Amino acid sequence: MTSPAVSQRRAGVPALFVCLGVTGAAAFAAAFASRSSAEFYALLVKPAWAPPAWLFGPVWTVLYVLMAVGAWRVWRAVGLERATAPLGLYVLQLALNALWTWLFFVWHDGPWATAEVLLLWASIAATIVAFRRRDRPAALLLLPYLLWVSFASALTISVWQRNPGLL
Repeated sequence: MTSPAVSQRRAGVPALFVCLGVTGAAAFAAAFASRSSAEFYALLVKPAWAPPAWLFGPVWTVLYVLMAVGAWRVWRAVGLERATAPLGLYVLQLALNALWTWLFFVWHDGPWATAEVLLLWASIAATIVAFRRRDRPAALLLLPYLLWVSFASALTISVWQRNPGLL
């Protein structure tokens, strides 16, 4: 078994690039699904508090970078062997994140998108708890993401209710 100090040294810049790459792959899957989302989003009846379509890209870019750095910090803090469970949760929530975009923007499935975004929220919360046990700053890096998904959950529910013919 590798000592934690050796394992931490191995979690340097290459590990950061792995975390950025895995997170980027999920971001790409979501971006691919949302390539025509602006047109669909424009058709939807939205609450007055809904953000403009242009805001989503910059917000998600910042959130994905914070998420990747958080995952890397956990890897670096305890080594890959001891980070398997929290990083597994991290990958799960990434998959759920990408799936929501497909459910909402490609398949126009409001009920499933709503159920899925709530599951996504729970998986992010579980990831934060798991990250906090290994590296508190890593958990803090995920808090803006949890707040945004909290907002996105409310928006998903509101838009679904306002658009029964489209979602």
